[in-house]
Amino acid sequence: MDIHIRKAEKSDMQAVLDLIIELAVYEKEPDAVQITVSDLEKAGFGANPLFTCFVAEVDAEVVGMALVYFRFSTWVGQTVHLEDLVVQERMRGKGVGEALYTKVMEYADEQGVKRVQWVVLDWNKGAIKFYERSGATILNNWWQVEMNEASLHNYLKRNK
Repeated sequence: MDIHIRKAEKSDMQAVLDLIIELAVYEKEPDAVQITVSDLEKAGFGANPLFTCFVAEVDAEVVGMALVYFRFSTWVGQTVHLEDLVVQERMRGKGVGEALYTKVMEYADEQGVKRVQWVVLDWNKGAIKFYERSGATILNNWWQVEMNEASLHNYLKRNK
């Protein structure tokens, strides 16, 4: 099987959104995706793109994607954040995910960043084992914290 990894184009955003939705279903959050193709096109392909996306193709079909963006760490400087890496369920275990992962690491190295960072669900044992085999460190003592839009608005209302 020939896997081709390339930088995503604006015309790939429907396939990327389909993969995002597939990931949400896999992560047991089927109704969590709010973003649209238009949102992805505007954010990724405007004057100041907010992300870089790579797609994996097999037989000219997009079967996987990895979406990254830059962050800044006060400890090490510029870093790459891997937001999502997803492969169609039927294509998992065939090297597509590893090819995308390798492309992300090559991109980060080319950019001269000091760190690549991402999160993984604690129940995704296959991904955790893969990351550990690759040399990544799983930080068990750090917790991801987030505030959704409703919580943000409630907090700001209470603290005016």
